[in-house]
Amino acid sequence: MPKMKTHRGAAKRLKMTASGRIKRHKANTSHILTKKSTKRKRHLRQSTLVAKSDEKRLKKILPYGC
Repeated sequence: MPKMKTHRGAAKRLKMTASGRIKRHKANTSHILTKKSTKRKRHLRQSTLVAKSDEKRLKKILPYGC
């Protein structure tokens, strides 16, 4: 059976943790920042884990990790 192809767009945006979870960056940080509070913008800089419900779908398009 041939090798599976990695979804390159997802590979550039997501990272795999050591325990196998998928890490992502938060949205809403690129523009319209004046109305967002400093605290909100600071929290948006932190990365977070992908929801459990989305993990199965993402692991299918990232067959060899990221």
